[in-house]
Amino acid sequence: MTEGTSRISMTAVPDQVLLTRCAEAETCADPSSVMTLLGESAGGAGGGFTSYRSTFAEGAAGAPAHFHTSATELFFVISGSLRVLVGEEVTVLNAGDFLAVPPYTPHAFAAAPGAEADVLFVFTPGMGRFDYLRLLSRVMRGEADPKEIAESSERFDNHYVDSPVWRASLESSA
Repeated sequence: MTEGTSRISMTAVPDQVLLTRCAEAETCADPSSVMTLLGESAGGAGGGFTSYRSTFAEGAAGAPAHFHTSATELFFVISGSLRVLVGEEVTVLNAGDFLAVPPYTPHAFAAAPGAEADVLFVFTPGMGRFDYLRLLSRVMRGEADPKEIAESSERFDNHYVDSPVWRASLESSA
């Protein structure tokens, strides 16, 4: 690419360069967070990816306990602090921390007590998760039925589980 030109796309063709300008990125918002959809590619030599950035208000809930059967989920904390469940352990990630959660590992996340969080998320391989993020945003705003999330678990490889450890962690900071 030459300076001043770029291919802007929210869904890339496998093995093609993808550039999403911040000012042109789609966002999904609910009362306590904003998700900026950065890009996704479903295949190619690297297996594809989905990437988005979430900013969480102080005390904001993130995702309840869940796992993925095919995707590894990567977390990079840009600023603030994020409380994370991995398996049966709860820890806090701070600015600059990186976490990779492999398939079948239960995990959850929320802004750490008393903190905001700005986090980059990457899923690999990619699988068109932007529609899930849009649905989640509509549910959080009361514009869609929460049953739609449960009904989409196979499509988006997002399987919710019960975690007494995560519940206790959230209750202890309430």
